[in-house]
Amino acid sequence: MTDPTISGATLRGAVDLSGLVRAAQTPTPAAGQSASASETSGGVVRDVDEASFGEMVELSRTVPVIVEFYADGIAPVLGALVASYAGRLALATVDGNRSPQIAQAFQIGQVPAVVALVGGRPLPLFVGIPSETEVRQVLDQVLDVAAQNGVTGTVSMGAGEPVDVAPAEPPLPPLHQDAFDAISAGDNAAAATAYRAAIAQNPRDELAVAGLAQVSLLLRLEGATEADVRSAAAADPDGPDAQLAVADLDLSGGHVDNAFARLLRVFPGQDAEGKAAIRTRLLEYFEIVGIDDARTIAARRALTNLLY
Repeated sequence: MTDPTISGATLRGAVDLSGLVRAAQTPTPAAGQSASASETSGGVVRDVDEASFGEMVELSRTVPVIVEFYADGIAPVLGALVASYAGRLALATVDGNRSPQIAQAFQIGQVPAVVALVGGRPLPLFVGIPSETEVRQVLDQVLDVAAQNGVTGTVSMGAGEPVDVAPAEPPLPPLHQDAFDAISAGDNAAAATAYRAAIAQNPRDELAVAGLAQVSLLLRLEGATEADVRSAAAADPDGPDAQLAVADLDLSGGHVDNAFARLLRVFPGQDAEGKAAIRTRLLEYFEIVGIDDARTIAARRALTNLLY
């Protein structure tokens, strides 16, 4: 988790979100006023993409918006916690792989990651999901910062209406639940063990295969810094290990096309061992991004052409 001590000064960051904001169709309520559920197009918790994220930037001028980045195999978990603030906070969940422009705008290096928007300005919070107590402490501080900046509105759900949260999903299979709990606790190694056990029970468990690929990516990134990884890749532009490492970094930040293109570029010049390593990593990436994703289909076709 990043330093939980935050202040109004951190709102003066250099991240430019202007490209994510669409022209508002209706006037945004002034700071301190309440916004109805219809005015916020979905209430306290919303899953958004690049087409709809601008609405959340505008909403953050009325109420602080928590932005939770997730990916295949790592589900968002903050919905109920944010909803417990009864409209004083809103939550936008973003699939970092499918909305790479948003991830890039926030300089997200890996998921899960959480930032806040206050008055249209970004506020980094933490990477990974710490304990509920720690998360509440950070969210309370976000409210303090928002108050200092005049953002004190609420998302009103209407008299007698429950807070709008995502519909309950069916329970996960036991090993998947074990993996999810481990990810929430920051124990990616335990999550990988649970997913491997699920695959051993059912080799066709596609969710477990995708989940294992995701946590394996996170494990490879543990302890790595972006500067070191990119420096090593620049120094060894054709080395498989260096390029695999920076491709991991690209994918975790939502730069899917960059990760695919990098590995496909260096593939032809490798020996048999290097080609096998790159092919295996690409197959993992296909599971993470989704086998039906257009970017995966294009990369799979390119890989097939290189193989044959």
